[in-house]
Amino acid sequence: MANIKDLKKRIKSTRGTFKSTKAMKLVSAAKLNKAQQRIVGMRPYATELEQTVRTVSALNLDYTSVYFTERPDNRQSVVLVLSSDKGLCGGYNSAIAKAVRRLKAEKTGEQFKFFFIGKKARDLVQKEVNVGKTFKFAKVDPTLEEIRKVSDELSAMFINGEVGKVYVLYNSFLSAIAFNTTLKQLLPLVVSEQEREALKARFPFDYKYEPSAQSILDTLVPEVFITSVYTASLDAIASEHGARMSAMESASKNSKELIRKLSLKMNKLRQAKITTELAEVVSGAESLNG
Repeated sequence: MANIKDLKKRIKSTRGTFKSTKAMKLVSAAKLNKAQQRIVGMRPYATELEQTVRTVSALNLDYTSVYFTERPDNRQSVVLVLSSDKGLCGGYNSAIAKAVRRLKAEKTGEQFKFFFIGKKARDLVQKEVNVGKTFKFAKVDPTLEEIRKVSDELSAMFINGEVGKVYVLYNSFLSAIAFNTTLKQLLPLVVSEQEREALKARFPFDYKYEPSAQSILDTLVPEVFITSVYTASLDAIASEHGARMSAMESASKNSKELIRKLSLKMNKLRQAKITTELAEVVSGAESLNG
């Protein structure tokens, strides 16, 4: 049974943990605010850019691009997995690891090679999957130019025929306490016949393009790919900070509750000790009085 001295040590240690988790929560909250502003500002642009390319390509049936080329005979696929370099963020990385295992189990017709941004998910699955390159950046949050280099490397693998599909796997930011693990196929860009017909019905008229639809799409299509990867990275960053803030808030609450319980237990032991000592004094006094 713990004595008062041991309980004091545990309370002191838990108070130190509480201060650390509370500080980490405040830091994550500040980072989340900035990351949330970035992803909220980026999403409309990324969505509109992709929709514009889909619309123009659907209305121009003679347009061809290597980015739209489907290779059903090529079973090789590459997946860019976005996770964190640090832990203490709840189920953020384990959700990505589970999605990697699920992807491998469900899509048995494809042979996957996994590239990583962030080492935590890689460490969880590296013995189970074909691990490729892990990208490193100057700072924790990659810049657009750094993401562009990653995108160029992945698109080159597709253009050269090394792989038939390119995916990105990440946690999509929903709120400060929620994210959605998302798998998105980036290449080839696919506009289904049903979607094509719907777009034609929505835009029955033709546009005039300057310089030409071919030139515009040749410029925008690679940007759609790069923007999709960059948006996914912003989503992942915001989700990470939200998950860490939530985890540190839970840890702080647990530490506070543990301190309360330990203090109560220590006070009971102290009270029992005082009661015992008083009883001994009274018994001694009565013995002396005969």
